[in-house]
Parts: sequence; C-alpha cells; structure tokens
Amino acid sequence: MKIALLFLSCLIFSVSLQAQVGIGTTKPAASSSLDLSSGSKGFLPPRMTGAQRDAIVSPANGLVIYCIDCGGGQLNIYSSTSWTNMIGGATAAVIPIAIGNSYQGGIIAYILLPGDPGYIDGQYNGLIAAPTDQSASALWGCDGTDLPGAAGLTLGTGNQNTIDIMAGCATPGIAAKLCSDLVLNGYSDWYLPSNVELNKLYINRVAIGGFSNSSYWSSSEVTQFNAWARDFGGFPGTRGKNLGGRVRAIRSF
Repeated sequence: MKIALLFLSCLIFSVSLQAQVGIGTTKPAASSSLDLSSGSKGFLPPRMTGAQRDAIVSPANGLVIYCIDCGGGQLNIYSSTSWTNMIGGATAAVIPIAIGNSYQGGIIAYILLPGDPGYIDGQYNGLIAAPTDQSASALWGCDGTDLPGAAGLTLGTGNQNTIDIMAGCATPGIAAKLCSDLVLNGYSDWYLPSNVELNKLYINRVAIGGFSNSSYWSSSEVTQFNAWARDFGGFPGTRGKNLGGRVRAIRSF
C-alpha cells in the first residue's frame, strides 16, 4: 500500500511538474499543456444557453463555451470584459428554443422531454422540420420488398430507418431519398421521420406551418407492401407503398 501511494504521489508530482497531458498521443507538443489527437473525434466544450453562460460568475479571460441558442449555435470566448465569437466580434443573438421558432436550418418541431429517448437533463434537444414539403406525391419505395431495418417507430429511429431504406431500395425519387439528399440552409443531415416523429409534427403542425391536409409518409415500414403514414387532415394509418404521399424532412438537434 505504501509503495502504491508513493508511486501515485510521484506520478501526480510528475504531471504537475511537466504540466503536459496527451490524450490520443504519447508525445504531446512541447508548447502545450493539453494535446488532444484524434482522426475521428473532436473536442466538445461545455454546451449551455446564453442565459446559463451569462450566469457564470467572474468568467476567466479565455473561457470557452458553446452557446446552444446563440443564432444556430455558436462557440463563445470570454475576452476581458465580454463574451465574443471566434473572431472577436459580438456573439450571435440568443434565439429562444421554442416550438415554431426558426433554428438550425428549419423550424423547431419538438423539444425532448424527460423520459424521451435521447433526453439529456440540462440540454435542449429535439426535432427540426424543414419549412416546406419536399414532395407533394412521392412513393415510399420498393413496393413488395421487405426492409426489416426500417421498422423503427419511436423517437430517435427515423434517421436509421432512412439509412436502411436507402440501403435496400435504390429507386430514385422515393420519400427517404428526397430527405437524405436534401441540403437546406447549410444542413445536410435531414431524414424521413419515424411514425412517432411524424406524429410530433402533426401535433405541432400549426406552429411549424406549411402542411397540407394530406397523407405524409413516415420512414416506418409495416410490411413489404405498406408503411405508416399520417393524414394531416385526419388520422394515422398504414398506406400502400405504391401510393403517392407528401414528404416533410426533419433533422435532430
């Protein structure tokens, strides 16, 4: 025990003396205190709202945070007497995170609640809908072909459904491909909503805007011949893959 404590004390003293830590590298740069190296991951600073940022008492000069509701999200640095953006200018204005507000390429359609898959206490996460439909009459795709990977129904499954549809159905112009290929307002991670995600759009359809009283496709397959859809003028139900349906892409934030 004494030997182990002595070794630990020496290790702590060594780290303090050298003032260098390498993560992902055994040779941190000589001029660095902390050297992070990775070919597949990035550095994630603390994420908070503008109000939480402004509540920090006596922020140190050079303190870095990511403001999640500054514009579409922005890295902020404390410089002398105020928070600035990366080039020393004023930070983007705080945009309240609320359903119906413009945010990160579209309209906030749903904000995750406690108990929802992916909910993180103290963070804002949810769904963003494209401001307009991507099609008024697109096929779901590959009528008669079973795509078992696209069976997700719940929150957080639409993106994987879309990936699985694309992997198993190469038909151009189908609902999933229209969403997957969409590049809108600088964002390219759009997907076709799952059945539950589509229902969130229906519930908040007035705040989001731009919907038609017609059937919209979800990415949730039922059988090889039909998939879940939602009539925005009526009720949810299954719809034949060989029928046209409207398409509204979403992305996660």
